[in-house]
Amino acid sequence: MSDSPIALDSLADLMAQLIGLTLDPEHRPGVIANMERNAAIAQRVMEFELSDEIEAAPVFQP
Repeated sequence: MSDSPIALDSLADLMAQLIGLTLDPEHRPGVIANMERNAAIAQRVMEFELSDEIEAAPVFQP
């Protein structure tokens, strides 16, 4: 993520248009609120420092 704020309201409209989804105006505030929460979670993940020696696992095993 960049340091500049993202216009999530515009992004919600654009993403809905790109996937051919009609975004009901009644649901739009909830969609934007979820995008804000997702952005906050993603920011914390992106800020987590990893060592250069860490390699990605070839296969995910829970």
